[in-house]
Amino acid sequence: MMVGLTLIHGAAAKGAVCLDGTLPGYHLHRGYGSGANSWLIQLEGGGWCNSIRTCVYRKKTRRGSSIYMEKQIPFTGILSNNPEENPDFFNWNRVKLRYCDGASFTGDSQNQAAQLNFRGQRIWSAAIEDLMSKGMRYANQALLSGCSAGGLAAILHCDEFRGFFPRNTKVKCLSDAGLFLDSIDVSGGRTLRNLFSGVVNLQGVQRNLPSFCLNRLDPTSCFFPQNVISNIKTPLFLLNAAYDSWQVQASLAPPSADPHGYWNECKKNHAQCSPSQIQFLQGFRNQMLNAIKGFSMSKQNGLFINSCFAHCQTERQDTWFADNSPIIKNKGIALAVGDWYFDRSGIKAIDCPYPCDKTCHNLVFR
Repeated sequence: MMVGLTLIHGAAAKGAVCLDGTLPGYHLHRGYGSGANSWLIQLEGGGWCNSIRTCVYRKKTRRGSSIYMEKQIPFTGILSNNPEENPDFFNWNRVKLRYCDGASFTGDSQNQAAQLNFRGQRIWSAAIEDLMSKGMRYANQALLSGCSAGGLAAILHCDEFRGFFPRNTKVKCLSDAGLFLDSIDVSGGRTLRNLFSGVVNLQGVQRNLPSFCLNRLDPTSCFFPQNVISNIKTPLFLLNAAYDSWQVQASLAPPSADPHGYWNECKKNHAQCSPSQIQFLQGFRNQMLNAIKGFSMSKQNGLFINSCFAHCQTERQDTWFADNSPIIKNKGIALAVGDWYFDRSGIKAIDCPYPCDKTCHNLVFR
């Protein structure tokens, strides 16, 4: 099912614009029946820009300008309107908020010399306000979700999202592949920390990070979910592959940390990894399990950490809900998220380490 793009016309007056100054937008498909007053907001992902150069490049793409955004996009997985593809949320109002700021909807700054607008936080606020006027203010249940950079945004904005609704509205958040770890790369450096530091400083992110974190850590550390998740008050579900393929490629073994390309084959296909590379990746999984220890002790939170080489599993039909979707203890992702959201059961699913899971849809890159 294809859903059209809606530009947020009141946004410009609020300074809520994409990197290049164009209007932000979302795709909305209305709910019906029992889901008429239920709202799912999915925050789009797509990396970050951490320098003038990378942001200037980005503003000529769909991730920095609504001029380049697809006018229609398919709604699949958690966004599908088919109960056979999306059993719990098919008849909800489903929204995909487009990502065109490059700082996970948290920046608030500008660079006039390079004609760059870093207004992710304002885009987030303007979008929520617009959707409230279109009926979301009457919601009896809401779920904020997102994948990758959008999954990080869903964590950082979770309690704020909760605050937009009355107390008696059921509100929860879901982060898909948003658990970016402050890891050491294969050369002993901090590739992702350096990237995040650039994003936070360039885009004026600091003022929109949670104060409970800033009270004890530097702003870049507070952009890492591991330093935030235990203090989020709203129920949160973390869905992540233990060997997140984006983090393996961009954080752990990027070309800058592996100039001789020892990791090239392993990054493209996990079956090509040497025993010592697998050992390094098991260390990454252990770090992830460590990072969620405190978080998982809270009854209201949910977890699904499968031992796969994947990234983003809610929007792809084959991983969200299909005959051969990934499972942990016989339960797939859509059912796990539904059981948690509707309080049918608690979900704390952590897979055994690679290579034990035969249900993975592992990404292989050419």
